[in-house]
Amino acid sequence: LLAVSGAVWGALGLWGRSAPPARRWPRGRPALLVLFDAEWITRTLFHGLYTRPDSYFARSILSSAGRPASPRERELLAPFGAKVKPQILDGTFRFPASAGSGQNRANQAEAFRLLGEAGYRIAGGALVDGKGQRLAFEALASTPGQERLYSRFAADLARLGIAMRIRVVDSAQYQARLKSYDYDMIQTSWVASLSPGNEQLFRFSSSVADKDGSFNYAGVSDAAVDAMIVAMLAAASDTDFVAACRALDRVLLSGDYVIPLFSLPHQWIAYWRRIKAPGRT
Repeated sequence: LLAVSGAVWGALGLWGRSAPPARRWPRGRPALLVLFDAEWITRTLFHGLYTRPDSYFARSILSSAGRPASPRERELLAPFGAKVKPQILDGTFRFPASAGSGQNRANQAEAFRLLGEAGYRIAGGALVDGKGQRLAFEALASTPGQERLYSRFAADLARLGIAMRIRVVDSAQYQARLKSYDYDMIQTSWVASLSPGNEQLFRFSSSVADKDGSFNYAGVSDAAVDAMIVAMLAAASDTDFVAACRALDRVLLSGDYVIPLFSLPHQWIAYWRRIKAPGRT
C-alpha cells in the first residue's frame, strides 16, 4: 500500500492469471482505474498524508511521468508504436482524479462510457456483457487494512452494477494463492531502485508469465515490455539506460495492469531534543 520516497509501487493488480480469459478484459481495465477514488480514500482513510505514484519509477530520473519521450525512447518504441498511448508518449498523461468528495460522478460517467465501448450495459441494476453475464470479480485480502480499502472500492463499483467480492484469507493461504495466481485482484507492491536490472524479468517478462512463483502478478506477456527490458539490460551508457527505463515505464503504464495506490512524499523521523551530539567528541 505504501510507496516510500517513490521506491515502492503500491498497486491493485488486474487480473490473476487463473481468472477466465473473459474476465481479464483489457478494454475494461481502464474503467476500473477511473472508478478508483484515490483522493477520497487518502483524505478519509489516511488523513491526506499520501500521494499517488505516477510511474513505475516514481519521483526519479527513470520516470516517464511529465516528460515527452526522447528521440532515443522513440527509437526503442518505434516497432511497438501502437502499444503506447499518445498522451503517455508525449508526457501529458495523468491518472484520473476526483474532487475527493466521495461522489466521483464525473469519473463514474467516464467509466460507464468506457464500459459501454467494451460492450457492457445495465440490465436489472447489474452491468452485463453482450451475453447477459454480470461483471463480477473477487479481491483477495489478508489484512484488515486491505479489506477496508477494498470495501470502499467495492461500494463505488456497485454504483455501476459491478459486483466486487472481498475474500479474506490467512497468510499461508494468501501466499499459496499468490504463488499460483489464484485471484482476480490483489494488493501488492514492487520495490524499485535507481538501478533496475534482472528483477524486471521476474516481474514483467513473458518468460515467466506462465510460471508459478514469479512476481509477474498481472501476467504481463507483451513483446514490447520484453524488448524494453532487454534494451535496459544491454544499455552501455547512462543515456541509453535512462531511455530504456522510461520506455519500459511508458509501455507498462499503457497496459493498465494496475491501479496505483499511494506513496509517502516524505521520510519521517522521530527525535528527542535531549539527544544530541556531545560538545566534545
